[in-house]
Amino acid sequence: MNALGSLAPHRSARNGRTRLHFRTIWISDIHLGTKGCNAAMLVDFLDSVDSETLYLVGDIVDGWQLKKRFFWPTAHNDVVWRIMKRARRGTRVIYIPGNHDEIFRQFTGMNFGGVEIRRKMIHTTVDGRKLLVLHGDEFDAVMLAHRWLAVLGDAAYTALMGVNRRVNQMRRWLGLPYWSLSRIAKHKVKNAVAFISRFEEIVAHEAGRRRVDGVVCGHIHTAEIRQFGDVTYYNDGDWVEGCTALVEHHDGTMEVLHWAEIMAARASESAAMELAA
Repeated sequence: MNALGSLAPHRSARNGRTRLHFRTIWISDIHLGTKGCNAAMLVDFLDSVDSETLYLVGDIVDGWQLKKRFFWPTAHNDVVWRIMKRARRGTRVIYIPGNHDEIFRQFTGMNFGGVEIRRKMIHTTVDGRKLLVLHGDEFDAVMLAHRWLAVLGDAAYTALMGVNRRVNQMRRWLGLPYWSLSRIAKHKVKNAVAFISRFEEIVAHEAGRRRVDGVVCGHIHTAEIRQFGDVTYYNDGDWVEGCTALVEHHDGTMEVLHWAEIMAARASESAAMELAA
């Protein structure tokens, strides 16, 4: 379902702009500090939504890449500023560091400017379901057993994202909407599909072992909602490839928002209104 469609989220207006209001929002894998980060699209998202609680589910800043080469454009400051502003205005902001921003794990239990740093959380939905929230790298066998291989894979992934970025520069020049080459590649490559499926099963099994109703994670850059027995697996995706967020509506309904699609629909609607005027 689309957030602009049948689920009809709460709407409010701020500074003349209509905003969607959700009970809870989860975003992860922003990778600030890299060229692959879709900061402009994330700024548009943050300017378009509000929530009572915002979870930052890891890999918000990419410490791995920043160690190799410092890259921090103004748009990345804009993302940080909007998150901090949200915390100051009363939104509960919970930051669960991932493997790329693991340096912040040493501050677990502390609060910086209204942003709570936690290793994991139990979130209770409005209808009483218990959801385990964590980044997910804890269940990545490659990461745990062979860190050097994970770093090598990160380099290959960075190269793929460079191609993805150039493809979308050309699409913008042609007036076409954002399209994720890497997301298509992951769905087409058999080994990648098998890895994602296995990861989801392991995470859901751990959630079941902890006797919760579901689990929310990020890490693998693949937004998904799947049922494994009595456990619901949620992945909020990323802001490098898919540009997605997981949201809880005020009635407890959970949904993945594909923001590139929402932006494209909004642009088409605006164009149609201009033609009709």
